[in-house]
Amino acid sequence: MSKTAPALLIAALALPAAAHAAGGPFGIDHTLHFDNSGVWKRSNQQIVYYGTLASVAAGALWLGDRDEMGDTLWRSVDAIVVAGAGAQALKWTFQRERPSQSRSPDRWFKGLHAQSFPSGEVAAISAAVTPIMVHYGDEHPAVYALALLPVYDAVARMKVHEHWQSDVLVGAAIGVGVGLWAEHRKSPWIVSLLPGGFQVGFAKHWD
Repeated sequence: MSKTAPALLIAALALPAAAHAAGGPFGIDHTLHFDNSGVWKRSNQQIVYYGTLASVAAGALWLGDRDEMGDTLWRSVDAIVVAGAGAQALKWTFQRERPSQSRSPDRWFKGLHAQSFPSGEVAAISAAVTPIMVHYGDEHPAVYALALLPVYDAVARMKVHEHWQSDVLVGAAIGVGVGLWAEHRKSPWIVSLLPGGFQVGFAKHWD
């Protein structure tokens, strides 16, 4: 259930690709053929990324924590924030150069301009969809199709030479792990810091 997203990611990353270099922490990192057109275009990546975040945030605010779906979306909000902060901290720590900056996947600690590891976008999208898949997947298996969102973003980020394979895999692992943490908490964290109106949701204010 909760392993669906990383399993699909691994399957996607295992597809044949031309390798200009191989290495990295798992020995799998290589550049893909550059493609910033069509479905892989950066503007389409941004639609998926910002669309996912906006949909989760809007749904959480609209439904509120007292609604079952609203509660799940607030857990996704928690996961997005924590995964994003964690990924950024790791970027600053490891300072890995992107494929667009170097042909070698083994260039680490090269300064704050080098922020390839891990993928913050893949971490955030994985974090957003994991609580929803865990909560609703058994009853509604179609929900597992949400795993395609981080899979798409992972491949797209590699296509435009912004990330290595290990970047997106670790990003996905962070997102899924934090998403599981958020889903199994007694209550959402961020909503507890906000005024009570956010627990009710804006939908109730319009009744």
